[in-house]
Amino acid sequence: MTEKTHASLAIPTRETEQGEHLLPPRHREWRHAKIAILIVFVLLAIGTLRTVIANVMQNREVTATAQQNATQYVNVVTPKQTDGGGTLLPGTLRGYVESPIYARATGYLLHWYADIGARVKQGQLLAELDTPEIDQELAQALAQRQQINSSLALAKSSLERWQQLRQRDAVSQQELDERQSTYTQDLANLAAADANVKRLQQLESFKRIVAPFAGVVTQRNVDVGDLIDAGSGTSRALFALAQSDPLRVYVQLPQAYAQNVALGQKVVVTQAELPGQQFNGTITHMSGAIDVPTRSLQIEVTLPNPDARLRPGAYVQVEVPAAAHERLTVPGNALLFRAEGPRLAVVDAKGNVSLHKVVIAVDLGQQLEIESGIAPTDRIIINPSDSIADGDHVQVQPLQKNGKEAS
Repeated sequence: MTEKTHASLAIPTRETEQGEHLLPPRHREWRHAKIAILIVFVLLAIGTLRTVIANVMQNREVTATAQQNATQYVNVVTPKQTDGGGTLLPGTLRGYVESPIYARATGYLLHWYADIGARVKQGQLLAELDTPEIDQELAQALAQRQQINSSLALAKSSLERWQQLRQRDAVSQQELDERQSTYTQDLANLAAADANVKRLQQLESFKRIVAPFAGVVTQRNVDVGDLIDAGSGTSRALFALAQSDPLRVYVQLPQAYAQNVALGQKVVVTQAELPGQQFNGTITHMSGAIDVPTRSLQIEVTLPNPDARLRPGAYVQVEVPAAAHERLTVPGNALLFRAEGPRLAVVDAKGNVSLHKVVIAVDLGQQLEIESGIAPTDRIIINPSDSIADGDHVQVQPLQKNGKEAS
């Protein structure tokens, strides 16, 4: 190129030794171009590598998230062993002897001598009745007996005279037999009159209402002046009496426990209103058959009550023997219902699930007593999903100290 061409392209000319401008060497221009190209390639490689690394990391995060979402988190519990001691059942305290006191005579209440809460002895007077009708009937019966007795004396003397006359053949045998019949009839009439007098005298004695046994008066349903009707059909009871020492406790024992109790066994009775106090009783009577509607066995416990701390009619709890040997208990929400029968999901140390076939001894509602199928060290999943199966891998969710799931 000529200098004019260089000037038209604005390319400086190399200076000559005399100070004129000269063009740069060509090998230096190529070196600058190579460096620029290398820098571009390096930047492109860095960008490509950054994109690849970002994609790899994103794929790993997606994979980890998918694995985390696919992992089942479960809560587990270990079975608890029952002590084999007993279970609490509801019972009702009753007096050893309880009886309503009715009147056997009709009349008006003249006076009462025992109020509710009074402790009475056997034969103690509770009330008196005024019975004018019975009094009049008794007086009439006494008068009739006196009449019959007088007639009997006359018949006896007549019979004796006619027997003497018959010996002298002064009267016929027919006439003697008639006198004998009259005397015999009067004897029967006197016996009937005596029985009637004794009946009315017995009714007269019922004017006094006495305690049939020693106990405490639990009810008084009458007051002075009340008209009292005899009998227990439509009339009301005058008093209610209960013997509070000892007491009876009636318990309906479920069929599952029926084989674990026997006569003479000791039981513990507690009452919620008397915290910390226990009362020892003895099984004295047992029903000989299971009640079909309730599938339970009625037992009767005799309970000493010398200080009268327990009262008849109270609701109590009776601890009866539950099982002849120890069993394992698990929460009721751990049970799985499958076509093959009840199952429990057990997690091993590696987080693998196995479904164990179990035999339920007693269903207590929130708790289940397991007869067989699990060990005391097994980890049982609570609230398992219906889709859980053998071989599934799960992650055990740790529990906080207060028993709640850790967040």
